Amino acid sequence: MSKKSKKLVEQITSRDEDFAQWYTDIVKKAELADYSSVKGCMIIRPYAYAMWESIQGYLDKRFKETGHENVYMPVFIPESLLQKEKDHVEGFAPEVAWVTHGGDEELTEKLCVRPTSETLFCEHYAKIVQSYKDLPKLYNQWCSVVRWEKTTRPFLRTTEFLWQEGHTIHETKEQAESETKRMLNIYAELCENVLAMPVLKGQKTEKEKFAGGEATYTIEALMHDGKALQAGTSHFLGQNFAKSFGMQYSDRDGKLQYVYQTSWGITTRLIGAIIMVHGDDNGLVVPPRIAPVQVIIVPVAQHKEGVLEKANELKDRISKIARAKLDDSDKMPGWKFSEYEMKGVPIRLEVGPKDIEKNQVVLARRDTGEKIFVPMEDLENKIPELLDDIHNNMFNRAKQSVEEKTHAAVNMKEFKDIVENKTGFVKAMWCGDRECEDKIREETGATSRCMPFEQEEVSDTCVYCGKKAKKLVYWGRAY
Repeated sequence: MSKKSKKLVEQITSRDEDFAQWYTDIVKKAELADYSSVKGCMIIRPYAYAMWESIQGYLDKRFKETGHENVYMPVFIPESLLQKEKDHVEGFAPEVAWVTHGGDEELTEKLCVRPTSETLFCEHYAKIVQSYKDLPKLYNQWCSVVRWEKTTRPFLRTTEFLWQEGHTIHETKEQAESETKRMLNIYAELCENVLAMPVLKGQKTEKEKFAGGEATYTIEALMHDGKALQAGTSHFLGQNFAKSFGMQYSDRDGKLQYVYQTSWGITTRLIGAIIMVHGDDNGLVVPPRIAPVQVIIVPVAQHKEGVLEKANELKDRISKIARAKLDDSDKMPGWKFSEYEMKGVPIRLEVGPKDIEKNQVVLARRDTGEKIFVPMEDLENKIPELLDDIHNNMFNRAKQSVEEKTHAAVNMKEFKDIVENKTGFVKAMWCGDRECEDKIREETGATSRCMPFEQEEVSDTCVYCGKKAKKLVYWGRAY
C-alpha cells in the first residue's frame, strides 16, 4: 500500500478514541455530505443520495404493494390551519420556521414551513371524503421538512431533512390500528432485510408519543457507541385530528362518523444509522443491498497488455448481476484499495496479469477483509452468493452487538452503573407514572426508548419507585 493510501485511512479518527469525530470524518472523507452556507442544513452528496434512492425505491414498492398512493402537499401551512389541533401545534412550536414576508410585503397571515403535514392532509381529506365508500384513503408523500434544531449533525439531526410521511384515514379504529402496526413492520423489514440493522419494535410512552396522537409505535436501533437511535415511527392518531378538522363520512346506516387516522415516517437519518452501526476505523461498511456500488473492479498492472480489456469484459458480465464499477484511473492500486475500503464497497475484485494467466480473480470482502480466489467462469454464481453472505454476516454481527449491549436492572443503583459504565439498552420495569420516567431522565440522561411488544419481567417492581410494575421498558441515552 502506498504512503498516500495509508495517510487516507489515518485521516479517520478511531471510533473508540472519539466517536463523534469518527462519525464526522466518515461523513466528509467518504463524500456523503458537506456543510452548506445555511446553518444546520447539509448538502447530500451523490454517494449518500444513491443510498437514499435505494431506501426510497424499496419502500415505495412496498407502499404501493399495500395499496398506498403518492401525493404531494404544499411546503407552507397557514398559521390558522396549524393552530386547529392544540396538542399538535404545542408539540412542534419550538421547532417551527415561519415565513412573514412575500417579497417586500408583510403577509396578512404567517406561513409555517412544514415540520410535518398532518394538518394539510386533514384539510384535504375533509374536502374529498363524504361516504364510507371513499375509505380508506392511503396516501404517502416523499418530501423535505424543516425543524429549527438547536444542535445539528449531518443526517442525524438537521434543520431540513428528507423523509416520507404516510397519512391514512379509515372507517374503524381496528383498521387504523392495524395499518399503524403494518407500516411499522414494513420499516422493520427495511432495516433488517436491506440495511442489515436489527431493530427493537415497541410502543412509546405517553410522554414520548407524537404530539396530538393516541399511540406511537417505534423501531429503535442501537449504535456502536451504545446510544439508541429512533429509526422510524408509526402513529395511531385516533379521531383527534378528525374532530378538529371535521373529517366525517356517512356510514353504512347513513349516520355521520369521524374517521380514524394514522401517520408514519422514516428519514435520511437512516444513513447516519448505517454509518454508526456498521462502520469501522477504516471507514464505511455499506450493506450490499443498499450499496451504490456492490463490486468495485480494480485492475492491477493495468498498463500491461490485456489487463484493461479483461477488466472491462468482467465489468460487462458482472453488471448483469450486481451494481459494478471499474476504476481504470491512473491512481496506484493501493490508493484505490483504500478509497473503496473507506467508501465501504462490499466486494473488491482485483485482476492482474497473473490472474488472467490462471483464469481467476481475487475477491476481497469489506466486512471481514477476507480474500478469496475465484475462477472467472464462477463469478455469476459466486458474487450474488457472497453479497448475501456479507449481508447476513453484517446483520448477525450487529445483532450480537445489541445483545452484548443490552442489560437488565432491577434498581436505580444497577441502572446508573449500566448507563455510566457499560452503555447500551437498559431493560427495567416501570410503574407507568410520568414522574418516575422524568426522574430517571433527570438523574441518568437516559430516556424511555420503547415498551417492547415482546414483554418480559426482569422484576415485579418499578426500577425507580419500587411500586408494582406495569411494563418492561427499554431505556437508553439516544441521538
